[in-house]
Amino acid sequence: MKVIIHGGFFSESATNQETKKAKQQALSDIVFLASEYLKDHTAVETVVYAVTLLEDNELFNAGLGSQIQSDGKVRLSASLMDGKSQRFSGVINIENVKNPVQVAERLLTYEDRVLSGNGALDFARKNGFDFFNPITAQRQLEYEAKVADSGRKGTVGCVALDTDGNIAAATSTGGKGFEIPSRVSDSATVAGNFANEFAGISCTGVGEDIVNLALAAKIVTRVTDGFTLKTACDRSFAELKKIDGFAGIIGISAIGEIYHVDSHPYMVWASFDGSLQVFN
Repeated sequence: MKVIIHGGFFSESATNQETKKAKQQALSDIVFLASEYLKDHTAVETVVYAVTLLEDNELFNAGLGSQIQSDGKVRLSASLMDGKSQRFSGVINIENVKNPVQVAERLLTYEDRVLSGNGALDFARKNGFDFFNPITAQRQLEYEAKVADSGRKGTVGCVALDTDGNIAAATSTGGKGFEIPSRVSDSATVAGNFANEFAGISCTGVGEDIVNLALAAKIVTRVTDGFTLKTACDRSFAELKKIDGFAGIIGISAIGEIYHVDSHPYMVWASFDGSLQVFN
């Protein structure tokens, strides 16, 4: 029974100690709650629970407090993958919902499991997800001042291994900020979020770099083919370096390996494997 979460990349963690401490504490609290939740819930239920808590915390760029796109709107993307059933679900560029990862969870049992834009929003409304404006006052001020903080390559995610040995991964993002409206990130694709019976991976960083390498799916495939989780990640990040890519991952394998790696410093993450670990 293991769980690991991440809060994306935050360059200001290097200079703002108050912000850094707040994020560390939030990650610590959330991963502990997730580890307790995992004791009597499945991996799928746990990753949705953990990512929901991350979406509800305005310190992270997912759900509440997400980055605003160039037309003044927030569009959210999230995905979920059940390693046991090999079912993937997600929403892309959905507006005015509080927890896109919960919409992805609802889609997991449907035949059409990845929806975008208005279709995703219609599905959410029909399934009881009410209107919610995720723009905080701080994000609005940033937008109005046209302050595009390119260092906030933020995403949140969780990978869990439950007591039955099943793995699940969930990832959610509010985008990179000030992007072209309806840009598609990696977070609701198998490039950024993937799991099977052997391993699960959640990514953060520059979505285009992650998609170019099919990063999450590639790492999981390598583990499936017999690589250790560390070797699979390190080899994939060596390939990422060749294109000067910017990414970070968290992962868990079926044999209990927990691993994280990033191409740049200041990815924030926390794990619980009998004891708590929080980094950055």
